[in-house]
Amino acid sequence: MDIWFPRILDGAGYLVGVAFLLAALVAVTHWAVRQNHLAAFGGWATFVRRWSDPPLKAIERRLLGAGGNPQHAPYWLMGGIVVGGLVLIELLKFILGFLYRLAWAAESGPGGLLRMGLDLGFSLLMFALLVRVFSSWFGGSRYSKVIRWSYTLTDWLVEPIRRVMPTVGMFDLSPLVAWLVLSLVRGMIL
Repeated sequence: MDIWFPRILDGAGYLVGVAFLLAALVAVTHWAVRQNHLAAFGGWATFVRRWSDPPLKAIERRLLGAGGNPQHAPYWLMGGIVVGGLVLIELLKFILGFLYRLAWAAESGPGGLLRMGLDLGFSLLMFALLVRVFSSWFGGSRYSKVIRWSYTLTDWLVEPIRRVMPTVGMFDLSPLVAWLVLSLVRGMIL
């Protein structure tokens, strides 16, 4: 496991890097055609357009639907690759780290599995607090199907803190205090 973990992450990093370079090549080509530095129906522009049109057409449709400029599609493609690549790498880190910790916990016996279960429980509660806070920032309802689980998991901790702690202006700091409490308890237990 120790040998494959960095290799998989390196491979994913190289893949994201190559995809970004290809998207940058597409963006530069489209820019050069718009600036008349490159013939629109020349060999290179036609070649690039042939293999880049499928993803760009989907992005252009989305941009048009949102009232944006379809000429910005190559830049959105680059941004999507950066964000998607970072998400992919972090997801791989999470999955491989989880598998690594699971293997360690299995070798450590019941105590290791219990420790890992507690760690996962604390991680889930802290993630639910983040979802709760971010959804409140963007106007998400606590009763929506997507967000409700985070309130269900964290109300037992946040609500007593909210009753004791006053708000600071329009800011409710009880989720932050709940995060700190969870961090302290996690540190003491684990």
